[in-house]
Amino acid sequence: MSEQPTGWSRYVPIFSVIASYRREDLNYDLVAGLVVGIVTVPQAIAYAFLAGLPPEAGLYACLLPMVLYALLGSSPQLVVGPVAVAALMVADTIKDHADQFGNDAIGIATVLCMQAGLLLWLLRIFQLGGIVNILSRPVIGGFINGAVILIVISQIPALTGIPATPAEGPLFDLASMAGRISDVHAFTIAIGLASLLLLWLFPPLIKRLLPRTKGPREDSAILRTGPIFVAAGSILVVLVAGFETASVGYIPAGLPSIKAPPFDLDLWIDLAPSAALIAIVAYVESFSVGSTLASRQRKRVNSHQELIALGAANLGAAFTGAYPVAGSFSRSSVNYAAGGRTPVSSIVSALVILIALLWLTPLFQILPHAALAAIIIVSVVGLVEFKDLKTHWRFYRLDVVTHVVTLASVLAFGVETGLLTGVCVSILLFIRRSSRPQITIVGRLGDSTHFRNIERYHAETWPEVVALRVDESLYFANANRVEDRVLKIVETHHEAQHILLVCSSINFIDTSGLEMLRRINESLRSVSIKLHLSEVKGPLMDRLADTAFAQELSGQIFFTTDEATQILDQDAAGAIENP
Repeated sequence: MSEQPTGWSRYVPIFSVIASYRREDLNYDLVAGLVVGIVTVPQAIAYAFLAGLPPEAGLYACLLPMVLYALLGSSPQLVVGPVAVAALMVADTIKDHADQFGNDAIGIATVLCMQAGLLLWLLRIFQLGGIVNILSRPVIGGFINGAVILIVISQIPALTGIPATPAEGPLFDLASMAGRISDVHAFTIAIGLASLLLLWLFPPLIKRLLPRTKGPREDSAILRTGPIFVAAGSILVVLVAGFETASVGYIPAGLPSIKAPPFDLDLWIDLAPSAALIAIVAYVESFSVGSTLASRQRKRVNSHQELIALGAANLGAAFTGAYPVAGSFSRSSVNYAAGGRTPVSSIVSALVILIALLWLTPLFQILPHAALAAIIIVSVVGLVEFKDLKTHWRFYRLDVVTHVVTLASVLAFGVETGLLTGVCVSILLFIRRSSRPQITIVGRLGDSTHFRNIERYHAETWPEVVALRVDESLYFANANRVEDRVLKIVETHHEAQHILLVCSSINFIDTSGLEMLRRINESLRSVSIKLHLSEVKGPLMDRLADTAFAQELSGQIFFTTDEATQILDQDAAGAIENP
């Protein structure tokens, strides 16, 4: 594992990269940066249209944001820029607020960038990066699957030439387009289907064409360069055939102007919830990609530094007319597979985008929308996560329920409401599970010091001592249930003189849990039964020491369950002999 940078390089990691940079690294970074830059151009334009923004916004999102992340990020291969899921969330936000704020799509997008960047920095300042854990794996999976379906449906008009109608929901949109199948534009759908076919067949075709002994690996960068050939080929077809089809249109040449996002208090307040969700999703996506790449090299990324770097990248996007950015899985994989060794490869990629903006925009003006739609569809289909649902159903069914509810909510109510619904369902199911903790009677295994569930193992028990293990922390959601369960067990053990709570699985106790222990203690005291605790963890013991509970306890607090059962068994035996 690599050591974390210290000093100034802790906050600007590029300093330590430059300090240890080798000449041979430059060759790898140049090649990787060139490949990633060329792949990025058609994707950036495609994602800009997906976000409901002009094509240059996608290219601008690959300039300053990419450079800022290269300077500040802790992942050497992560490529930051426009991504499909963030683009869809931006499109949804623009659709909801554009009419109210003068149809200023760019203004809304840049405000989202500014708010997302500031939120990520606030999370770092207050060390609240753990808040992203509210997006559990089932929620993320359901959200992405729902988003992929929405994205594919949204690209059908561009792919077929059927005029788009105001969105009324995915099922209604599909039915509407099916009813207007006769409006399909022959040349447009020909380009779209040919582009889809080429993108899907490109990897196996390259494997066949190259010699078997020198063929590319499964993660080789050349297998991911299909969008380049689709973009170039579709432009060539349009030029040669001379048919008319919907295309990118005018792209202003040159650098973006530096301009602050518009400040309208009402706009900022209305966009804040959307920006917060975009920021969290962008961070989760970026950190996941960065961690995956780092693990291949037995390294790790710094989660705190990623908040700083991703926040800076989004602030850079805010001032250059772009929209929220995140780490791209596809382009980061290309960068890694092409041999990129340091963030210098991202800087080279930004230079390629700059060259495209300065001198190549006339070529991209005739790039057909159908080809861009095909690029988007193939890119997002690779994000689908359905294959593990069967395994998850056997392992823990509630996770699959969360996944399906999130997916359905995204399709029914949109990406933001769907994501929030998934989070709420996930939290409610967690509370439901933790409110029903497993409480088991445990006994000694043979002559050992180990204690296990007597329903699973043949373990020694004692009629006068009942050892109960609570497999959950004690808090407001389960306090009453734990109390009822403990007292019912006591009722069935008529000879019990000591109740021992084994606290090895209890990590915290809130005030509701503490009051519940006090009630149990008094209830048992009233029938001449003592309550004892064992294996209380240090931090929890410190908190109990600050209360009067230790003095109120009718029994003792033991270090181990083994010690407790030996002492209590002897005490019970003595009490029987000397009544």
